Amino acid sequence: MGEFPIIETERLILREVATEDAIDMYEYLSDKDVVKHMGLEPYKSSKEVLNEEIKWYKSIVEEGTGIRWVITKKESSVVIGSCGFLNMSPKHHRAEIGFELHKEYWGQGIASEAVEAVIHYGYKNLNLERIEAIVDPPNFLSQKLMKKQGFRKEGLLRNYEYNFGKFNDVYMYSMIREDINLKKHLNIASSARAKS
Repeated sequence: MGEFPIIETERLILREVATEDAIDMYEYLSDKDVVKHMGLEPYKSSKEVLNEEIKWYKSIVEEGTGIRWVITKKESSVVIGSCGFLNMSPKHHRAEIGFELHKEYWGQGIASEAVEAVIHYGYKNLNLERIEAIVDPPNFLSQKLMKKQGFRKEGLLRNYEYNFGKFNDVYMYSMIREDINLKKHLNIASSARAKS
C-alpha cells in the first residue's frame, strides 16, 4: 500500500495507529457501552489493547483485508476512536465499514464525520463499488448514522454472529457507488432550496 494515508476533515485527523496509542484506546475500549456492539468484552489493560486491537489494525493492512484509522481531534493528539474497512474483497470491490468512539464524544457528529471521510476514501482510492455495515439491532445510534450517510437497510441476517455465548441477529446495511452520487445530488438540491 505504500505510505499509510492520513485523512483530514473539518475537525478531525484520521491516521495510522501507533504503539503509544494503546493508553488512549484503553480509555474507551474498557467501557462496556462502547464495546458491547463490537462483540467484545471490555479490555482489562492497555497491554491487552496493544496485543489484540492494535495488532489486528496492523495485520489487516499487511494482509490487504482492511485498513483502520485512529481518530483524533485537530487540536489534540489524543485518540478518541477508530474507523475503517475490514473484510475487504478487491475482486468484488467490496468492504465492510466499522467504527467506534469514546462515549464522551457521542452526539457531536464526530463518528459521522469520520465515517463520511472513510467512505469517500474507499470510493476514491480503493475502487470500491459496495460498502457494507453490520449493525446490532439494539444499536440505534449506529442505525441512525448509517441512514444519515445514505446506507440502505437490506435486511436481517439471522444468527449471523456468535458473541457472549450466543448467536445474534444483525442488520445488513449497504451503500453502492451510485448511492453516494445520489446523496450528493440530494444534498445539493436541498441546500439550493434552503437558499431560495
